[in-house]
Amino acid sequence: MMTVELDTKGMNCPMPIVKAKKAIGGMSAGEEIRIESTDPGAVADFAAFCRTTGHELLDSSEADGIYVFVIRKAA
Repeated sequence: MMTVELDTKGMNCPMPIVKAKKAIGGMSAGEEIRIESTDPGAVADFAAFCRTTGHELLDSSEADGIYVFVIRKAA
């Protein structure tokens, strides 16, 4: 299964979520997307996004100011 890569580094809220929502819309259920962001607010944003949409937040991590999120699209 292919993982979609999305680079939202340098973008501030709400753009990482807006870009992710658009990308996820074009994916099939069960596919995964890996998002990179430099916005610290994205941590809470992606957690809330997954709670409200039913998508699964598989991983959320941070290294050297880069936040990485891996989300599986819901059925």
